[in-house]
Amino acid sequence: MINEIDSESLRKRLTDGEDLLLVDIRTPAEIAQGAIPDALLMPMHLIPLRLSELPKEREIVVYCRSGARSYQACAYLMQQGYERTLNLRGGIIAWARHGFPIESPTP
Repeated sequence: MINEIDSESLRKRLTDGEDLLLVDIRTPAEIAQGAIPDALLMPMHLIPLRLSELPKEREIVVYCRSGARSYQACAYLMQQGYERTLNLRGGIIAWARHGFPIESPTP
């Protein structure tokens, strides 16, 4: 079972200063259109190569465009022993629909 979080809950937890690690798994072309501030940019195909960058003790929120790829990525991370993994339901589309901040990534 994949745990999920909605945009409103994520925004509240970030605003409250909770120690969440946001991981944007979209392609560089998608990320160029904007990302959630402070997200770690890690295209989905690189996750197996960059697992060491993801601390198992932190809660990790994975997101993509719509929530489908990030759901699969959460399943993979859980198989690798990451128990504190959340999928952002609806992805960055849902986040943007609520008017929450999106910033252009720095190159």
